[in-house]
Amino acid sequence: MARNVAGWLLEEADRARLLALFPPAYDRVIAHHVTLRAGVPPDFPLPTAEEGAVVGLADDGAGVQALVVEIDGTTRRPDGSTWHITWSLAEGRAPVESNAVLRARGWTATPRHPIRLRPAVFQS
Repeated sequence: MARNVAGWLLEEADRARLLALFPPAYDRVIAHHVTLRAGVPPDFPLPTAEEGAVVGLADDGAGVQALVVEIDGTTRRPDGSTWHITWSLAEGRAPVESNAVLRARGWTATPRHPIRLRPAVFQS
């Protein structure tokens, strides 16, 4: 069942550039958005940031790959987790698992890659 998510959509040109820089490790490519909060009403206030930067990579080696994103000078979301884009998944893995991978295994810093972010409430 789809639910509303508040956050930022990744601009298509940035998505294409990042896919070339960070080849997906798993068959299911997500590379779609950065979540601020899930389960929000359709009229949830949009976040204000419109740019960020990819600053890291996480991969559990078992089917979850995520890019770490810095927004407004931090990689830490208001809930204490890490800003990220779920990048690719193996069969049977879910996007929400990126949070657990980042929490349990951390991430590796990469060169900084600026990205544009489009504030939105969307279905996921």
